[in-house]
Amino acid sequence: MTKRGPLTDLGPIMQLAYLPSDFDAAIKHWTEVVGAGPFFLMENIQLGEMTYKGQPSDAMFSVAWAYWGDMQIELIRPENDAPSIYTGEYAVRDQLHHVCIVVDDLEAARAALNAAGAEILIEGKVGDTGGVFYADAGGGPGNIVEYVKLAEGGPELFAMMREAARGWDGSEPLRKLG
Repeated sequence: MTKRGPLTDLGPIMQLAYLPSDFDAAIKHWTEVVGAGPFFLMENIQLGEMTYKGQPSDAMFSVAWAYWGDMQIELIRPENDAPSIYTGEYAVRDQLHHVCIVVDDLEAARAALNAAGAEILIEGKVGDTGGVFYADAGGGPGNIVEYVKLAEGGPELFAMMREAARGWDGSEPLRKLG
């Protein structure tokens, strides 16, 4: 039997994330063609103590989240040109950009990433109680995995979005948060 890699048991993929060339057209496609939605928009996000490849970065981005069944879809719009995975070599557009796994223990995720020889591209704080890593385990652009410990209130926010998608009638496809 082949030994499974060190990243296997960190958790299931809960999100597919995209960096569309045309953010509004992507919302329209996902809601009207695919049937995901409604999308919830959070604008001008900056991670606390964010680093990109070990160097401080003040990258700012907006995201829209929706559910397609039990899978979360994330659409990302960079708001500045600061170094990040949304600019430069990792900014693959109009295809899968990254997947996300929610973890309870970021240090266990860091240890598994180190064991796999992965490069942590982005590290930062999410609110006062959460944190995140975006890592390349060798697949390069389009193969990033996000490991996030949700901040307090995060699970409830995502549950509200998932519930809004159940039986959604197509009205108000984009809703602003905060």
